[in-house]
Amino acid sequence: MPPFKPLMLAASTALLLGLTPLASQAAEGALAAQLDAARQEGSIWTAFALNRHLNPFKLEIGVEDGVATLGGKVENEVQKELAEQVALSIEGIDSVDNRIEVGGDAVEGNPPAMVQRLEDASLAATVKSKLLWNSTTRGLDIQVRSETGNVTLSGNAQTPAAKELAGQLAANTDGVREVFNHLSISTADSTSSEVQATLDDAREDISDSWITSKVEASFLYSRNLDAMNISVDTADGLVSLRGSVLSSAEKRLAVEIARNIRGVRGVDADALRISS
Repeated sequence: MPPFKPLMLAASTALLLGLTPLASQAAEGALAAQLDAARQEGSIWTAFALNRHLNPFKLEIGVEDGVATLGGKVENEVQKELAEQVALSIEGIDSVDNRIEVGGDAVEGNPPAMVQRLEDASLAATVKSKLLWNSTTRGLDIQVRSETGNVTLSGNAQTPAAKELAGQLAANTDGVREVFNHLSISTADSTSSEVQATLDDAREDISDSWITSKVEASFLYSRNLDAMNISVDTADGLVSLRGSVLSSAEKRLAVEIARNIRGVRGVDADALRISS
């Protein structure tokens, strides 16, 4: 689609379907909020893991609309207050719902190492990002948790195919050991959600540089691709892949990953060679 058409197409489609521009703008804002929340949650996890007063405890973190919800248990009120202040120090966090309990049995018998906590925080944020970048899973209500490399997906998917794709995206992430896909299938609003997603894609001004960066990042996160040997260029939403891969299966995977990134209109992999 030429770059000058999205706004006109979305406006006309919205009129035909009775959907207002405000509704479409709200959906765009919701996607941006999800990306911010994933980043903020990862930042809080990292801050807790680096804090020697907090990393012995297994704390729970959730972020929505600038509000961080904290759970778990610590030994005393000072640690509970510290956790709240650390969360508030993260950019974009406006308030904290501190549900952390205080008890003498708070310290885990075998607390995760700091490195593992950092890896899990990073891994959960990576999987969440991949789900948000994907044109099929971006609008789904999915929560991601990682513990020692085991990723749990919870929330809702509109179709069994969307649930399966979310699991595949997580499983194909470097560092993931196992995926527990607990997504529920909810088709109640699937039709209206699909229409809204189409309008959102038409209205959004997704730049070629954004597409290129997300394709490159998705390649880098994949456990089955050597991203260093693949170069990515995007022009008017058309992605060109160059370089080399080890097999035809890797080439198909690279094309599939690129094609499913939001805003991609097509993929040219003629210059992506298979090494002998």
